[in-house]
Amino acid sequence: MSISYETHRRLSVDAFRDLLVRSTLGARRPIDDDSVLEAMLEHADILCTAWKDTNLIGVAHSVTDFQYCCYLSDLAVDEAYQGLGVGKELIRQTQSLLGDGANLILLAAPKAVDYYPKLGFEKHQSAWVIPARKKVE
Repeated sequence: MSISYETHRRLSVDAFRDLLVRSTLGARRPIDDDSVLEAMLEHADILCTAWKDTNLIGVAHSVTDFQYCCYLSDLAVDEAYQGLGVGKELIRQTQSLLGDGANLILLAAPKAVDYYPKLGFEKHQSAWVIPARKKVE
């Protein structure tokens, strides 16, 4: 199966939303808010994509300073293509754009908590999140 990868291809909001839905990430992303999806794409520092012919089958969406840390905020692979190494290659593509000292950081989707250790990710015991709209106390 021939899958191609790109690191500088722009995506439309509709293509991004469609893939999020086909990957199951749509359940945890604001797929009904075009302005948020547009901002996610517009302000991504890295957007790596996977294609089967002309069909988008995977995306790795990251924000980074390129030297110290990179937050991989979305790793989405169409369910029909999961288990074929697409996600692993999207992570490799992302890493190839980073400096040697950059750490790759992510928050795993509940269904993916067993996936990332297989790729070499180490669990971090002190990650913290302030949910949207909650103010610092």
